[in-house]
Amino acid sequence: MKLKCIVIDDDIHAVNGIKSYINNLSNIQLIKSYTDPILALNEITAGNAVDIVFMDVDMPMISGIELSKAIRHKTDKLIFTTSHSKYAYEAFEMYASAYLLKPYTFARLAETINRLFPHNPGTQSVSIKPEDDYFFVRNKSEKNNLIKVRYTDIVAIESLQNYVRIFTLNETIVSYIALSEIKIILKDYHNFAQAHRSFIVAKNYIEKVEGNSLKMINNLTINIGNSYRESIQEYIKEKTIKTNRS
Repeated sequence: MKLKCIVIDDDIHAVNGIKSYINNLSNIQLIKSYTDPILALNEITAGNAVDIVFMDVDMPMISGIELSKAIRHKTDKLIFTTSHSKYAYEAFEMYASAYLLKPYTFARLAETINRLFPHNPGTQSVSIKPEDDYFFVRNKSEKNNLIKVRYTDIVAIESLQNYVRIFTLNETIVSYIALSEIKIILKDYHNFAQAHRSFIVAKNYIEKVEGNSLKMINNLTINIGNSYRESIQEYIKEKTIKTNRS
């Protein structure tokens, strides 16, 4: 049995984008999509319950937050989709099951659904295409042109006030996006950990631990913040070979 879903977004391009993702998932059926949130309100409250509602937050006439109050009982899982991380707290206050920050990838959507329905009977698990495992950001160093960033290439991300520096295996990208927004994008990828209030690191690219500092594969040295020391040390301990020698 397929999961039944509804999409609500006043941007037709966003609707078409998520439709194309859903079409590549064998265990999800799109029941209907709406660009008019008022029409969505009327039809969903009068219709049958579904498994998932994907809903934008910033919409005319009625916001996604307001709409969710009226239709939350009509869906098992509610997934907010928006371009603004500032709505995250309000979204989860409305018992949102997940929060996708635009532009999100096919891989991110698929992983979110797998996490919310880990043992859905009668359906095969969502497959993630490795070639879709990336996102785009605007690169300040290249006249704000969009550049692809693969998750597997990220070594570390540094917060610099109102923008971030993304260190990859091949280059360094500067983009006007907050570290808090990057954290939302990366939250389902267990390879990433916050090591300092200004740094997120890819754990598999830690080359050396020198006291309270991490030396990354690209020779970047990061001091471990007091608030994050315990979790980083726990990871290092798990990866350390244990011997019986004193």
